[in-house]
Amino acid sequence: MHKLGTMSVSESGSLEIGEVKAEDLVEEYGTPLLVFDEKELRKNARLYYRTLAESYSGQFKVFYASKAFASRTLYRILDQENLHVEVVSGGELNRALQAEFPSRKIFFHGNNKSREELVMGLENEIGGFFIDNHEEAEMLEKAAEELNTQTEVMIRLKPGIEAHTHEYIMTGQSDSKFGVGIKDGDARQLIERLSSSAVLNLTGLHAHIGSQIYEQEAYLRLVEIMFDFMDEIKRDLGLEFSSLNLGGGLGIQQNEENPEVDVERYLELISEKVSEEADKRNYRLPEIMVEPGRSIVGTAGTTLYRVGTIKRVSENKKYIAVDGGMADNIRPALYDAEYSAFLANRADEEPIESVSVAGKFCESGDILIDEIDLPRAERGDILAVPATGAYTYPLANNYNEACRPAIVIVNQGKARLIERRETYEDLVRRDIIPPEYR
Repeated sequence: MHKLGTMSVSESGSLEIGEVKAEDLVEEYGTPLLVFDEKELRKNARLYYRTLAESYSGQFKVFYASKAFASRTLYRILDQENLHVEVVSGGELNRALQAEFPSRKIFFHGNNKSREELVMGLENEIGGFFIDNHEEAEMLEKAAEELNTQTEVMIRLKPGIEAHTHEYIMTGQSDSKFGVGIKDGDARQLIERLSSSAVLNLTGLHAHIGSQIYEQEAYLRLVEIMFDFMDEIKRDLGLEFSSLNLGGGLGIQQNEENPEVDVERYLELISEKVSEEADKRNYRLPEIMVEPGRSIVGTAGTTLYRVGTIKRVSENKKYIAVDGGMADNIRPALYDAEYSAFLANRADEEPIESVSVAGKFCESGDILIDEIDLPRAERGDILAVPATGAYTYPLANNYNEACRPAIVIVNQGKARLIERRETYEDLVRRDIIPPEYR
């Protein structure tokens, strides 16, 4: 049993999260249901902030990557825990602003920001923008001039690192769609241009090498590459950057086969490496920025499903189907993501058979877990899938006209609804029949 956060098993054999029984949650809110453990969430956020405060002698910022999961309740919690946030769309920015998250603690990412999104950020006086390309820089500069305002910017680089992760979530390689290249001189040209802007204040550089990464060595190599380039720019152009953003992407223990990730050690290592490189090159100690998303919310989320059809199709293959699947968690189909699971209402029972967990949607690829050992499941059992807090709900969809699940947050025996379940009425709310078809 892959227990995370405050998970425990009651005397009656039931899973509890935040001192709330899974059966009680399902009874009140239905399934599928995404459950967030508030203590685990806050613990993860505090670990980042505290470790950098203790291990790095310079300034630092911890940015939460909103794309992992966005919620007004979550933004309130992150503000309380001293985190900043980064957004990648007008929708994410709007949600953060609607949560009354301080606009100066919001930075805007993305490889294809629209003019409307840039203006939205400027008008709301957000903290700044991560510039992805020359065209964006030109649009942002014109918009800032028209609004008679200034803003902080950093440039996203392609460091040329291919992290060992799924090809769809690698972002640091030279042919990535994100950022400007170092080796081809593109980054240098953009720096030269921005350094003379009267409205865009270039303060630093950014790089992100991918997601679900377990190798800390890749981040240390990233620090070296970034300092090599920063040193070159200082020597040739006389510019010294005050901020260095090393991105995010640190993996989590998504299942029991994944290695445990020592976030504290990772932060200590990059703090030491940045200090070492700055001292070696006589470079002013930059402000460090990191961008955790998955490692803040991933282990804090658990999805609860109801078991439905149980079908043996061969001597060696048995399916148990649940009332969700690729509409609420597309990651197994999209990235080959692997999860663990157990029966939440019979959490004290030992596994006795190997099964495949299938979703309910009309795709052969709708398999949540290809093979897992479970007790003999029965219709109506509750299946718990831990570590689903990141990149599940944000990628949820209405395939087969499915309604997106409800979301609750639990703590100290109380459950609170933070996102209601979609209804059939919601699904047709934007569906318009022109008069001539009525």
